[in-house]
Amino acid sequence: MTDDTKRWVTIQRTGAGRYVATNARGMKLALGGDEGFSPVELLLTALAGCTAADVDALTSRRAEPEEFQVEARGDKIRDESGNRMENLEVVFSVRFPAGDPGDAARAVLPDMVAKSHDRLCTVSRTVELATPIKTLIE
Repeated sequence: MTDDTKRWVTIQRTGAGRYVATNARGMKLALGGDEGFSPVELLLTALAGCTAADVDALTSRRAEPEEFQVEARGDKIRDESGNRMENLEVVFSVRFPAGDPGDAARAVLPDMVAKSHDRLCTVSRTVELATPIKTLIE
């Protein structure tokens, strides 16, 4: 791997059950507490955000959407295997304007959603391929 393939975030504890994530560009995001996302919500956000960006980049070349919303959802379960998410779904609600550009965007939408799912979205591909995670203590 080279430096251009590396991605990272750092999590800093800011209080009881509260954290701040910082990325390589210095952007910050609150986690926990009443004002932050939960880790499961961040997973769902990553799933929806990754595929939304793929699909938007490809369809909006044809027409600017009048509505573009993506919802990621699933069931958080606890059983003998431990805590995890099941029944993950990414649901698109997209509307393009009437006319030829909108028709062109609508025509490619299903293919773009499939391409994102099958090949482009790093997040969903990683989840579906069950990439092992190594944990370390420094």
